[in-house]
Amino acid sequence: MWQLYQFPLCPFSRKVRLLLSEKGIAYELWRENPWEARDELRDLNPAIQTPVLRNRERDLVLIDSRAICEYFEETVDKAPMINGTAANRAEIRRLVAYFDENFFASVTGPMLHERMKKRIIFRQSPDSRALREAMKLANEHLYYIDYLIDNRPWLAGATMSLADLAAAAQISVADYLGGIDWSNHEQSRGWYSVFKSRPSFRPLLAERMEVILPPAHYADVDA
Repeated sequence: MWQLYQFPLCPFSRKVRLLLSEKGIAYELWRENPWEARDELRDLNPAIQTPVLRNRERDLVLIDSRAICEYFEETVDKAPMINGTAANRAEIRRLVAYFDENFFASVTGPMLHERMKKRIIFRQSPDSRALREAMKLANEHLYYIDYLIDNRPWLAGATMSLADLAAAAQISVADYLGGIDWSNHEQSRGWYSVFKSRPSFRPLLAERMEVILPPAHYADVDA
């Protein structure tokens, strides 16, 4: 049995959870708060970051969400998420990098710092200016998603792919923290609503962080 060391609001953990569920791979959740730097997590991943996936029976540890997703793409045929022609696969990987790096750096990361880390770890109030800037940049990213959906059925092409999972994972965390304004983004909202209705996504929407509650629309599949 796979054991996923993860943090509920870690978007990279969420991406791995979505992939595992879509591929029908059973796993157990192990809650980790990376700031606690537990010895067990440090032993598995010296960077003390989630996600980490472990299979004791196989004596196998996988680290980094992209490496984990690529591993299962290579070893599990069901529900391929990096598919199509070489050009299609390159586009999927480009968009995964875009959301993992650009969206996280400009939106999800700052939102987590201001709304979650400052409150739980540092006992500080969020910086309203930093929050406004993150929300402004989130709006710009949504315009890009609108453009993609205007031209493709899914973000990277004709079928759902790892690009969609990476984007939905980042957006779901930002949405939980109140950082997404869906006004004037019907294409993005429609695309995201499809994800909210998928069985793989429902467990994520049902989870709640201690002392931090999401907006009322967060788990509403029609919102």
